[in-house]
Amino acid sequence: MDKFLEKKKSMIKVIKNYGIKDKNVLKAMLKIPRHLFVPKQLENYSYEDMPLQIGNNQTISQPYTIAFMLQELGLKKKEKVLEIGTGSGYSAALISEITKTRVYTTEIISGLALKAEQNLIKAKVKNVKVLYADGSLGIKEYSPYDKILINAACPDFPEPLIRQLKNNGIIIAPVGGVLGQEMVKGIKRGRKLEKKVLGNFIFVPLKGEFGWE
Repeated sequence: MDKFLEKKKSMIKVIKNYGIKDKNVLKAMLKIPRHLFVPKQLENYSYEDMPLQIGNNQTISQPYTIAFMLQELGLKKKEKVLEIGTGSGYSAALISEITKTRVYTTEIISGLALKAEQNLIKAKVKNVKVLYADGSLGIKEYSPYDKILINAACPDFPEPLIRQLKNNGIIIAPVGGVLGQEMVKGIKRGRKLEKKVLGNFIFVPLKGEFGWE
């Protein structure tokens, strides 16, 4: 018996009211236990539409924000996805549930990378490879990628990530300064990105060579 089922259903109702229509995203969010990806003392808030602290001055984004980004990625089965900023591991778990294949996710904070691996084990998610690395450099070893998701505010799309994206692939990131950013969707056309601004959001800064820190 899932004691959080009603809270999950309430979360789904909220994000649907905000305009999330992608059935694959909604199904994944109903299935993946978000309460296993937040600190134990915050689990009762895990299905509220709000960001939560996960340690190391980092947060797990509110459910709507995650759903919005995943919907804009237009994830399909068997697509190879690179995520920058594993955080708690929740978003990677959702991506894996949708694509039904291996997801590569990077975390530059070693403690969070380890914790994310533990969270994924608890949630019985097996198709996620957590890499302790500077995600702004991408992971060339497994490239090219169909989709790339950046979960931290960057000055612009890091060049290594653009190079590692397949032609016609999609990359999404909050772009801008630390006080607020525009969510930008880029579609790779040859060597250039066709960009579209999706709205204003607030994320923690991207760390690394092509980040703010």
